Amino acid sequence: MKTVGLIGGVGPESTIEYYRFIIDAYRERRQDDTYPSIIINSVDVNKYVALATANRFDKFAADLVIEIERLARAGADFGALAANTPHIVFDELQRRSRIPLVSIVEATCEKAKGLGLRRVALLGTRFTMQGGFYQDVFSRARIDLIVPNEEEQNYIHEKYISELLKNIFTDDTHAGLLAIIDQLRQRDAVEGVILGGTELPLILRGAERGGVKFLDTTKIHVERIVERLLS
Repeated sequence: MKTVGLIGGVGPESTIEYYRFIIDAYRERRQDDTYPSIIINSVDVNKYVALATANRFDKFAADLVIEIERLARAGADFGALAANTPHIVFDELQRRSRIPLVSIVEATCEKAKGLGLRRVALLGTRFTMQGGFYQDVFSRARIDLIVPNEEEQNYIHEKYISELLKNIFTDDTHAGLLAIIDQLRQRDAVEGVILGGTELPLILRGAERGGVKFLDTTKIHVERIVERLLS
């Protein structure tokens, strides 16, 4: 049996979802009453938010390499980052890791291609929306990636950091996020929205409207992880 190693804690609530979803998807496919082998290394989200805010992505990557090595030493056959923002240094992590890593961005891009989407919006932290790593992958697939305007980005980022990462989910924030998505649909003619922060599905899952498809990056990533576990 293969073992997956997860870098969790970024943030904690979505890490809980990863654990539950991996187990559920694995057992649904195996149907032999077995459970997957999972190792979770839960790191301090505040540390990485501070490093990203200070634009210290050299330190950000160096520290994550150490945490991934801990997973490797614990017996993980491959790893995954249970968050979107750390993928800003994914290429560097993969280059320095001695175990392969499963990319949430590549998995999401393949899902968008499979759905025939050609124009999608990206929601997440400011680091994710402005980081360019989603844009790089999606441009190779010839999918147009739209980000919210500056005011909208400020709103999403502030709510993400001050509420969602702290397990605070309010009706006002739910409505505010949906209003931004409505604007993106009307203003930019997007066909889909990438919930590019693994806390976003916790507040927006099941809220699709206006024919816009939500790309739930948590569930998409889990699908790819389980495929790897069963390969």
